Amino acid sequence: MAKIRDVQAVHDREGVAGVQSIVTRRMKRWIFREQPTDDYGIDAQLEIVDGEVVTGKLIGLQIKSGVSYFRKQAEGGWWFYLDPDDLDYWLKHSLPVLVILYDESRDEAFWQYVDEKVLVATKQRKGKPAGRKLLIPEAQILGQDSMLKLAEVAAGDAYELRIRRLRLALPWINLLRTGRRILLEADEWVNKTSGRGDLSVVSVDDANEDRQALGKWTVLAGYRRYEEVLPQLVPWAYVTVHEETYDEADHEAYEAEEGRYDKEDDTVYYAQSFEDWHEFRRQDELRPYGNSAGEVDHWRLELKLNQLGEAFLLVDEFAEGDTPLLAPEVS
Repeated sequence: MAKIRDVQAVHDREGVAGVQSIVTRRMKRWIFREQPTDDYGIDAQLEIVDGEVVTGKLIGLQIKSGVSYFRKQAEGGWWFYLDPDDLDYWLKHSLPVLVILYDESRDEAFWQYVDEKVLVATKQRKGKPAGRKLLIPEAQILGQDSMLKLAEVAAGDAYELRIRRLRLALPWINLLRTGRRILLEADEWVNKTSGRGDLSVVSVDDANEDRQALGKWTVLAGYRRYEEVLPQLVPWAYVTVHEETYDEADHEAYEAEEGRYDKEDDTVYYAQSFEDWHEFRRQDELRPYGNSAGEVDHWRLELKLNQLGEAFLLVDEFAEGDTPLLAPEVS
């Protein structure tokens, strides 16, 4: 029997692409990141950018597309009926979550923040239990005019934002705990004053094989040095050079710098041994391993859990439990 594509899945993929296009064209450098498929309740993240500053303030996006979502007309918008499991997941998520309806015919997206204050109870009908629904206002159009409201949705104090970032990093922290290796790779455009870099995070096994992509981002570091910026992106890990990559790059550099070819006996001679040459290169120093055309420095760094990462695993394990605890009342 031939396979039949899920029509709604196709619509939702079109919706993700449509919303990404809107963010890119209309929202002044705000960053849209599609989420990997293992985060079933969130299709993408939206990161707020203030001028040239990537703020670290994030919003989770659940994106739906197709005419069926615009049939449930209500005064001022459309009703979106919530699956109880999805709702529970979104309310407990470490990020604020938006439901977005994308109208392909108008190339417009409409949003609503998933919050207890705007949820409406539904009545039990035809044997179906009562549930909750959400009004997606027609006036809340994703784009430049919504940026101020969305920045308020994403806002939080420094403490809350840091805890959010740690919670979002938990899948990676757990990968390291299970023995996988995580690499932070960066292509730094060295001649751009924006400090632009294209980042990717990948996982490999202990033999440096079974490469699996975990995500891609763009960073604008300005005039800050990458050896300072990159470790700050992963405060839960020690950051070191990736040994296999840098050993290979150093051997190539040694051969290029020290090798002298003798045509008479068809032999390459070296002015000094690799060990002597290598002694003057700090192996623990964070540095690019290569460069392309004088334009792009290439970095490949390895992450290893530090004390913060180990401690947060303990905190998360405790927070997932149900043991009662005594605490003072909040006045």
